[in-house]
Amino acid sequence: MSWRTVVVSGIAKLDLKLDYLVVRGEVVQKVHLSEIAVLILENTAISLTAALLCELVKRKVKVILCDEKRNPISELTAYYGSHDTSIKVRNQAEWDIQAKGLVWTEVVSQKIKKQRDLLFHLKRPQAAMLDDYIAELEFNDITNREGHSAKVYFNALFGLEFTRAAECPVNAALNYGYSILLSCFNREVVANGYITQLGIHHSNTYNQYNLSSDLMEPFRPLIDMIVFKMDPRQFEIGEKRSIISLLNYEVTIEGKRQYVGNAIKIYCQSVFDALCQGDIGLIRFYQDELQIYESGCIL
Repeated sequence: MSWRTVVVSGIAKLDLKLDYLVVRGEVVQKVHLSEIAVLILENTAISLTAALLCELVKRKVKVILCDEKRNPISELTAYYGSHDTSIKVRNQAEWDIQAKGLVWTEVVSQKIKKQRDLLFHLKRPQAAMLDDYIAELEFNDITNREGHSAKVYFNALFGLEFTRAAECPVNAALNYGYSILLSCFNREVVANGYITQLGIHHSNTYNQYNLSSDLMEPFRPLIDMIVFKMDPRQFEIGEKRSIISLLNYEVTIEGKRQYVGNAIKIYCQSVFDALCQGDIGLIRFYQDELQIYESGCIL
């Protein structure tokens, strides 16, 4: 499995040579394409060849483009991620409503559990409230326990005055992290032959990534955890590097230690199997994320 997240931040020319990404900047650096999962281009002065772009697409490398402020603004997505895309998209449009509801309920449950675990680890008394929300969770989360949990959770992490709408370094860091996560999920959705627009719960007309937005929910607390420990007073290059490095940390999934990027791959495939077969027992969620927090890996 590819595992490396490559960030190019300076003025450079990128090209392809013998299956290597060649970065020609102040020094020449090479990375074999088989190792790259995500390529982030942070500088608008970067140029790259069409041959390299085509090969990156063929190898299902997620390419993320940043604006003049070094914030993700776009990504490269292949037209066809699988040889049987047509049948898979047809199946996606016909996924059983009951199966989608069960999967979404399980996804929300796991998200709230991971939020609770982080609050419990930090000795926040609000963890008990999230336990109550988990117990109250109904099919398809029709009572919006997810939304109620989010308010309690973010206030417990960042203070009662904190709102997700505020312009502050914490929200800048959260948004940056979520955008990187979303790109990783877009990569897996397309690689498995599905389209990102058709979600199992999200159905916003203006959201091109409804399915990815659904799938990424249990992984959001990983970003929350790293931002909390970072406690940013500003959001610059150093903070961005800390967030990006999360993809190369390890969690447990299917009884094995995997990089977060690979855990996303395994998890997505299991959700697609669950939706196609109508069996939520097939879903594989990651575990032991708090080991990342305790290990001191997060800056």
